[in-house]
Amino acid sequence: MKNLIKYCLVALLVFASCKNDKKQEVSKKETTKELASFNSYGDKISEENSLSASEMYAKFKTMKVGDTVNVKFSSKINEVCSKKGCWMKLPVGETETMVRFKDYGFFMPLDSKDKEVIVEGKAFVKETPVDELKHYAEDAGKSKEEIAKITEPKIEYAFEANGVLMKK
Repeated sequence: MKNLIKYCLVALLVFASCKNDKKQEVSKKETTKELASFNSYGDKISEENSLSASEMYAKFKTMKVGDTVNVKFSSKINEVCSKKGCWMKLPVGETETMVRFKDYGFFMPLDSKDKEVIVEGKAFVKETPVDELKHYAEDAGKSKEEIAKITEPKIEYAFEANGVLMKK
């Protein structure tokens, strides 16, 4: 009788553990399927709970120089560094945000213009000096005349991404 109870308990434990594995397998397959429509750069992030570009703009408007907030939002790439993909500009509301990548740990493909992305990281407001603005204009392939017109620092909405998902 004791052996029968032991066998029943063992069978019950085996059955219960197999049932949990199947649920986890289905969950992994669903997550993999969702991310299959994206290329991932930097840290692994999900597409869940991302703000729209207009919601991000509203958040930026409440910030002042020096403020920082951790956030995830989606937008479309307006421009990407033409030399090595080390930055990109994303439209947010009536303006755009300059996105750089944490510790230059990853870069975007040079042909990513107009692709949909989800970025996660730190949003902040900063004052960009003239020499840095000229450097970015040069990276973007602007003419010498356009670069010469840059004479004043600019208050900008900036973003340091630790991860990016780009739609395929």
